[in-house]
Amino acid sequence: MSDKVSDDVEYLPDSDAEKQREKYQGGDERRRASIASGQVKHNKLGWRRLTTLVDVVIFPLQVCLIVEAIALGSLSMPSAFASLGMVAGVIVTVGLGLIAIYTSYIVGQVRLKHPHIEHYADAVGLMWGRFGYELTSVMFVLFLVLLTGSHVLTGTIAWISIVDKPTLCALIWGVVSAIMLYCLALPPTFHEFAVLGYIDFVSIITAIFVTMVATGVEAAKAPGGLSAVPWSAWPPADISFASAFLSLTNIIFAYSFAVCQYSFMAEMHTPKDYVKSIWALGLIEIAIYTLTGAIIYAFVGSDVKSPAILSSPHTVARVAFGIALPVIFISGSINTTVVGKYIMGRAFPKSELRYVNTKKGWAIWLVLICILTITAWIIAEAVPFFNALLGIISSLFSSGFSFYFPALFWFAIVKEGKWNATRKNIALSVVNGLVFLIGVCILVCGTYASVEDILDSYKTGSVGGSFACSSTSYEG
Repeated sequence: MSDKVSDDVEYLPDSDAEKQREKYQGGDERRRASIASGQVKHNKLGWRRLTTLVDVVIFPLQVCLIVEAIALGSLSMPSAFASLGMVAGVIVTVGLGLIAIYTSYIVGQVRLKHPHIEHYADAVGLMWGRFGYELTSVMFVLFLVLLTGSHVLTGTIAWISIVDKPTLCALIWGVVSAIMLYCLALPPTFHEFAVLGYIDFVSIITAIFVTMVATGVEAAKAPGGLSAVPWSAWPPADISFASAFLSLTNIIFAYSFAVCQYSFMAEMHTPKDYVKSIWALGLIEIAIYTLTGAIIYAFVGSDVKSPAILSSPHTVARVAFGIALPVIFISGSINTTVVGKYIMGRAFPKSELRYVNTKKGWAIWLVLICILTITAWIIAEAVPFFNALLGIISSLFSSGFSFYFPALFWFAIVKEGKWNATRKNIALSVVNGLVFLIGVCILVCGTYASVEDILDSYKTGSVGGSFACSSTSYEG
């Protein structure tokens, strides 16, 4: 083994280094060096790069996780508060945030016990074998492609608002959004991608702040001032079950960061540091989502739109969407990167191609990201309404990745001893049992609510057809 390979292997944790030494023996020297270089490149992500915004000056914040998590969810929160009421909105937002932190902790514990896990499907495969692995693989890919599709849709809405040219076909802006998402998804490692996280975080915070100020000023200038804004502490009396549960799924969508956790941990050189990441991210999300939902709802009232930026005065909305463009495209593209890395790893498990550090590897990577982005664009054009698309994603996929799968992980993998062996085990069994039931309820009721909302939207004519040129087809 060459000195170069040896040095790179030593950079890895002991268990991974040993595996690499075994893999290199008997192989081609050039191929060994290429794989070793790829391993080092794909294991450079530390918890500070995963989580730090201003490492020295402020405090640990999320970068990769923030890019993946804090984006579209925050823009749907005010409309969710309008359906649930201020009291229920705050309680649900804080409560689901705390549950998301706990389930993400369980997800990470599985990876610490089984370091070979690189993606969510690997973990489910530990419980359900090949069937579970294949089922979750399909769910994982569909979920992330749908997420990218939701960012294509948001990008289309943003461009329509910014350019403000009704004569231009809205499909053009969908294509522009897809191209931008494609370009930003090309970096094959999260270490490289993490730099964009700083821009992403500043973008979403600034866009939210501008929206808050604009809606607040508009409310203050209206007859009766802020006291006349039609917001309520309780849900509207005439709200349907489907509408209320759809709003709940929008909040659930905002906390669906656990799905990519294994993918990020696989590139951390110290995976046990993930705990710092999820606590920081979870608390930041709770604060941002609660304040965004409550303040904008209090300023706009029951007529608040989704995405929330649409509730601002027209000119300000154009400015806010311009500010939000980085978060729309950076947060969307990282989903494509994650699913692309999963497919490359599965298609070329023992090949240097998986590390995208050769000409052939790059060629395959470019084509793969293109196919995934085109698929996301088709989804966005086929389901051109914001809340319902988020509801579908939450119900079919977030219910599992963020709720019932982590609960099952605890029972099948994390738990030590019988469920009733100790008081701690009994308490955690009850907690995880409730989390499992919540996940199943979201799966069933959320899917029903999303389908009902889509059917009602077409019946009332509140949205246009799929692949339509009219900009009204893309309103939230």
